[in-house]
Amino acid sequence: MRRALLSWSGGKDCAWALERLRGTDIQVVGLLTTINEKADRVAMHGVRRELIEEQARSIGIPLWLAPLPWPCPNGRYEEVMAEACRRAVNSGITLVVFGDLFLADIRAYRERMLSGTGLEPIFPLWDVPTGALAVEMLAGGLRARVACIDRKVLDTSFAGREFDAKFLADLPPGADPCGENGEFHTFVFDGPMFSRPVAVEPVSLHEDGDFTFADLLCPVSSL
Repeated sequence: MRRALLSWSGGKDCAWALERLRGTDIQVVGLLTTINEKADRVAMHGVRRELIEEQARSIGIPLWLAPLPWPCPNGRYEEVMAEACRRAVNSGITLVVFGDLFLADIRAYRERMLSGTGLEPIFPLWDVPTGALAVEMLAGGLRARVACIDRKVLDTSFAGREFDAKFLADLPPGADPCGENGEFHTFVFDGPMFSRPVAVEPVSLHEDGDFTFADLLCPVSSL
């Protein structure tokens, strides 16, 4: 088996990349998550660290936290990622898995970042039509909440909703069904990769620039 590290935001695409690797010769042995040190939340998505930890426990794969300052200069980000790469190589890992779908500039950046590290990037969901992919995720049992939306594209009412068939039907024309252009980000709370659901519900909304974040909490846990 080839050992892999999965770039993990807690969202649907990275979760489904993990599912796509089921039954292959690739074993994901770590979930790499960047954390905003100031907010103690997932960078970009705004999800609480405790919820990502709950995901990792349910999935049964260790979480690798990569703390980032805020604001974070790109040079510091690359230093943190380089350290994670060295740790991965020293752990016998040879692959890094990404849930990217079609943005060529992001893929090229990841490939450039890993060049010469001894780690090979792989993209299990690359170029899958996103409408079909969203339907595949839902049919496969994946469940997620919308943690963040871009108000330039979506109405605030989309924040906190469940990612389901009704959500897809309500998306405005031009919005990508998987939010690959940044229209929305998600938090997965159940699916075939989970041993048990992570119960979450949105308790409040807050705005930051053009984005609205749904603050997700686990109502019955000790968080």
